[in-house]
Amino acid sequence: MARSGNSRRLSLKWRALALTSLVLLGLALLITWNSNRSLTEQFQHSRQMMHERQQQEIELAMQRSADALKQLASVVAASGNLGSALQADDAVSADRVLAPQWPTLQLDAGIDDVTVFDASGERLAHHGQLQAGGTVMPDRAWIRATMQNERPRTVLLCRQECRQYAAVPVLGEGSNVGVVMVSRSLADVTRYIQLSTGSEIALLVEQHGGAPGAARFLADWQTSLLAVTHERKVLPVLQAACQELDPVAHWQQPKRLAFRGRHYELTAVPLEDRAVDGAVPNSTHFLLISDITDQLVRINRTTGMVLLIALAGWLTAEMLLLCILWQPMARLRQLSRILPRLARGEFSMVRRHISPPARWFHDEIDVLAGTARDLTDQLETLEGEVQSRGQQLELRVRELAFERDFVSGLLDTAQVLIVTHDRHDRITLVNRYCCMMTGLAEDQLLGRGFTEVMMPELRQGERLFEHGGQQEGVMYAADGQPRTIVWYHTPLGAHGRGEPEMISVGLDITERKLAEQRLTWLAHRDPLTELYNRRFFEDAMSRAVVHGAHGAVLYLDLDRFKEVNELGGHQAGDQLLRLVARAIMEEVGQGGIIARLGGDEFAVLLEEADGDRACRMAETLALALDQIVLTVEERHHRAMASIGIALYPLHGESPNQLMANADFAMYKAKEDGAQRWHLLSTVQPDRDELQERVYWVERLRSALIEDRFELMLQPIVKLADGSIQHYETLVRLREDNGELIAPASFIPVAERSGQIVALDRWVLSHALQLLSRLAGEGVSLALNLSGQSLHDAGLKDFLAGELERSGADPRRLIIEVTETAAVTDFATARGVLEGIRALGCGIALDDFGVGFSSFHYLGQLPADYIKIDGSFIRSLPESEENRLIVRAIADIARGFGKRTIAEFVDREALLPILTSYGIDYVQGYYLGRPERAARILDGRFESGQ
Repeated sequence: MARSGNSRRLSLKWRALALTSLVLLGLALLITWNSNRSLTEQFQHSRQMMHERQQQEIELAMQRSADALKQLASVVAASGNLGSALQADDAVSADRVLAPQWPTLQLDAGIDDVTVFDASGERLAHHGQLQAGGTVMPDRAWIRATMQNERPRTVLLCRQECRQYAAVPVLGEGSNVGVVMVSRSLADVTRYIQLSTGSEIALLVEQHGGAPGAARFLADWQTSLLAVTHERKVLPVLQAACQELDPVAHWQQPKRLAFRGRHYELTAVPLEDRAVDGAVPNSTHFLLISDITDQLVRINRTTGMVLLIALAGWLTAEMLLLCILWQPMARLRQLSRILPRLARGEFSMVRRHISPPARWFHDEIDVLAGTARDLTDQLETLEGEVQSRGQQLELRVRELAFERDFVSGLLDTAQVLIVTHDRHDRITLVNRYCCMMTGLAEDQLLGRGFTEVMMPELRQGERLFEHGGQQEGVMYAADGQPRTIVWYHTPLGAHGRGEPEMISVGLDITERKLAEQRLTWLAHRDPLTELYNRRFFEDAMSRAVVHGAHGAVLYLDLDRFKEVNELGGHQAGDQLLRLVARAIMEEVGQGGIIARLGGDEFAVLLEEADGDRACRMAETLALALDQIVLTVEERHHRAMASIGIALYPLHGESPNQLMANADFAMYKAKEDGAQRWHLLSTVQPDRDELQERVYWVERLRSALIEDRFELMLQPIVKLADGSIQHYETLVRLREDNGELIAPASFIPVAERSGQIVALDRWVLSHALQLLSRLAGEGVSLALNLSGQSLHDAGLKDFLAGELERSGADPRRLIIEVTETAAVTDFATARGVLEGIRALGCGIALDDFGVGFSSFHYLGQLPADYIKIDGSFIRSLPESEENRLIVRAIADIARGFGKRTIAEFVDREALLPILTSYGIDYVQGYYLGRPERAARILDGRFESGQ
């Protein structure tokens, strides 16, 4: 009965075979279809990539051909005497210039013709094929446009043939006198494209109304075939494509054509053609014909192979599935017979009949067979897991205790205030630093209001709790002193306490706040006199000197202040400056803005003041300063000042113009021995001088923009061997007529108007360009920097950028600064000079010996050279005093390891004396006058020195 029942039902293994057969057959078909689609897409993608590459090759070939034509035309245009022939309209001379070049152009470069046009566009000379028949040339408008644009031009013209033209203007005495035009066909380009792309090439030109019977005229496309590779093979394909496909001009994508059992792909690449004499330009295309038959055959063959492999895989899979299911199904039938015996308690018999699991490849039947056998083992395993988890729990408790101790220690040792408080602002936890800061014990703080103790000025605890964030407040420490605390508030969860809390971490920033206030004060104040500094004063003037406002500016400069520094030292000078500042503040009070501009210069801004009030204030200040007497080592120094007055808007409508005019008035006051102050006038000769100064200011500005300065070089001779490896760079202003103006005419104006910094940068930039040209010559260049450039914060970065841009060796550049400029603001000057020296440049102190306490600062300034002032050198043979000074300077400089340069050596008698003193270098008119840099440079290169 059982056997009969089994014969009537469909076994599980046969149902599995039927279902898998359906699935596998579907997968085989799907794989075959997907393989065919993938191969087709890959083929299309590869063809697309090839089309793009071919188009790039064509564009590159056309561009290379055009560039080559322009280069060849430029070579012809640059021929000697061609410009002269064009200017003289001499066809014979022009032809004589072209004749020697024509064979090379024709045979080596593939040029078909070369034509010379005069300035009116008429052909003057020609070599090569005559332009006749259907061949066209660029029109006169295109030729004239080439001369007007003064740039080479190329054009492609296609009619009965396609030719590339290139035209280049010919220069004669600085102007265009004609055009040279060369041309060649696209035959070489077509051959190159055929070799680089691997496809057959056809050059098509649209020609409506062409000869229908012509072999190369494709009537359906109204297109002529100008060039084609392998014509016997390609022409029939093109004729068939002409009948089946749209005209080439309408193609957006490559087209496919089946012809004589072969499959072809046609790709059109348009070329830019130009209209001539107003005609509509013809549509020109390169047509690439590729035979893709083999690729399509391979795709079909591969698709068939995939289908056969898929069917074979289906049959193989079914056989393997049958083999795999046969034995497991037999084991399953055996388990179904013996498992009911478990209800009768026959466990030993069941265990004996359950086959052991396979050593490899366990399956679900093995799992089923082992379930009963593993039950007791699982109970034992659970007991072991309980014991293991108890050990892990104990380890975790110890870790949590360590974390608790660490957090507690962190709270007590951290130098910040850490407080937690609840929604009702009650403090729930404080650290030891918080108790120390407030002077209260922990139990005194717990339960009190957070804002009451820590932020007494803030009564917004509820809002603070909800939003958290950062706040700054004042807290009174245990000593009663206010401390500025910045608090960082972060909400905490309830953590089982019943309600959320917030942790607040406070940082004591009292010292930082004081430092910030001090820095803010220093940013606007002069630290020596506590007056406003130049930056604040300039900002105040920008706010005051506006449309509709009036007032006055007083510019003060102390007279003979240099003597105070030289005789009493800088401490005496600083003391005198403080006395002057105090006197000015007492007289001006709150009626104006007082500033120290730098050195011994002060300024007063009187808003809404007229000329009478400004003059009275100047007179008052002059009298007040006369009362100041400073006694240093039994020497009495008086504070006398020259005061310049400028009114706005009368004397200037901008701060810069106003300060420049006040500075000018101050110098006029210095010239006036009777009166210490001077008010600019609009009718006195002051106005003429002011106009002259404005003229020079504008002239300097124009010269900087138009690059009308020129460098001069004066040799500095090495006294030991007479060699010249060192030049001083001097600047001159070039007039329209070529005359050079000495710096004495414009340097003072540049210094007063603030243009000296821009001029210094111009000299630096051009001197470095000159130095880069002298690379390898071993020549050093020295150039002067003004005192204002020593206060230029961007000088070092500018110099570093110019050194990198020019490629000059920084070791060959020597920066000269006057001793007075270096010592006037010693700290700033030393910082700037050290920065320049760090770039690798040398430093020289100019005019040494006539400035401040020279020897005191000699060892502190980063100088490599000492230039002894010429006032000591000129009279060396006649002045014993000067000889003693020069010898002392030389000995001290040698002791500091610095080299010396003697200036103003204007006669031979000075050389033996300077040699005996150990002077290293000499400079002066006797050894060489300043000359143009270009002339000296050419001379060195010619002589090889």
